[in-house]
Amino acid sequence: MFHGSMVALVTPMHADGSLDEQSLRRLVEFHVESGTDVIVAVGTTGESATLDHEEHCRVIRWVVEFAAGRIPVIAGTGANSTSEAIELTRCGMDAGADACLLVTPYYNKPTQDGLYQHFRAVAKAVPIPQILYNVPGRTACDMLPETVERLSPISNIIGIKEATGDLGRGREILQRCGNKLDLYSGDDSTAMEFILQGGKGNISVTANVAPRVMHEMCCAALAGDRSQAEELNRSLEELHRDLFVESSPIPVKWALHEMGLIPPGIRLPLTPLADGCRERVRQVLCKARVL
Repeated sequence: MFHGSMVALVTPMHADGSLDEQSLRRLVEFHVESGTDVIVAVGTTGESATLDHEEHCRVIRWVVEFAAGRIPVIAGTGANSTSEAIELTRCGMDAGADACLLVTPYYNKPTQDGLYQHFRAVAKAVPIPQILYNVPGRTACDMLPETVERLSPISNIIGIKEATGDLGRGREILQRCGNKLDLYSGDDSTAMEFILQGGKGNISVTANVAPRVMHEMCCAALAGDRSQAEELNRSLEELHRDLFVESSPIPVKWALHEMGLIPPGIRLPLTPLADGCRERVRQVLCKARVL
């Protein structure tokens, strides 16, 4: 249903941390014009953890409105409370999103059966297509391939964003689930190989600043053109690395501000990019010819 370069969109904020609707509109236009295949709104990179419920739903509505059917929109609606995840997913559906992305419940460390029951409950409660999201480096919760396989027969669970960076994990899920689920990388550094081995796309931080090249790289990988994908990916490798020099989305929001696309706002407990990291990020932006 979804494929290619899927930007994990930042949420623009003014210097005081309030939401910036007009900058968000400009970002959506930037991605439509640059060939981005899908916009993912209010995921981890969109600072979902520090938006309240009303703001979360408002940003989803804005992105759907600004996209105006020209590009698919996936709404990040996961939570560590099953009832809250259901509410946010219903909000995403009501806003007109094409699908929802649900991170594994963080902090409370559910069992594998708890994960199955959680995602099954959300899928049963809200009929919109849903994509699972496994990122144990942030959540302290790792959804194992056998649990993914157990969830795969549920008709509106259509895919998984696997952000471990473990290519072997992706191969195992593919072997277990076949065509029941689409697999998406959530790790820019390994996304090219992930797609070449059968993934359908990449939910990307790098695509925020280099959307055109990310789109072209994903297209080449999806077509099985390794040499072209490798050539394009070489121009992105330092971005893949240095956009994580501090916790994301700190570096990518600073980069977009440098590019003149958004104000400098970011919400505590995240802080602006440290002075000592700025020249390093600026240099890779220049090298990638986006600044």
